[in-house]
Amino acid sequence: MTEKQAPPVAGLLLAAGGGRRLGGRPKALLPHRGRPLVEHAAGVLRTAGLTRVHVVLGARAAAVREQAELGDCVLVENSDWADGMGSSLRAGLDSLAGTGARAALVSLVDQPGIGPEAVARVLAAYEDETSLVSAAYDGVRGHPVLFGAAHWAGIAATATGDQGARAYLKEHRASIGLVECGDVAQPYDIDTEADLSHLE
Repeated sequence: MTEKQAPPVAGLLLAAGGGRRLGGRPKALLPHRGRPLVEHAAGVLRTAGLTRVHVVLGARAAAVREQAELGDCVLVENSDWADGMGSSLRAGLDSLAGTGARAALVSLVDQPGIGPEAVARVLAAYEDETSLVSAAYDGVRGHPVLFGAAHWAGIAATATGDQGARAYLKEHRASIGLVECGDVAQPYDIDTEADLSHLE
């Protein structure tokens, strides 16, 4: 794909976590609708209209590659995944450098209640590489989040531990376009044993 043909917005799925509170079961491999959760999450991005999807893997990456059908995605391995989501976000943004992408739409593997409708709404709010857009649930910022390329360096510089882009977004909250998605999605996380009831 040449730079001129590249879609302006790439999907970036963060799926590297080790599932510490799930007894060390990587979230990417949790079963959902008969397939690994990472496969479902990548499919949501595709269905929403993203033709380029980068998936950041970490915990048990080899098993994820083996068990999940992700052949149409660019797989990015984050060897520092144990450092937290910040390292995965940095690895993912780094993998988009030189692809021609002008924005990254970032989603998390452990939010199966957020489907293509919410992703498509956030994607539709993209304007250019200065765009900063977030889904909102009853007015509260959540995922997915769209980062124009003009923000990537600043996000990478502040993404540490499990904070991801939180510090950057807090600093730039006046610039964030909120897209209400509470009517089409539920932003719960699969973090604990009790949360597994959300999986199908």
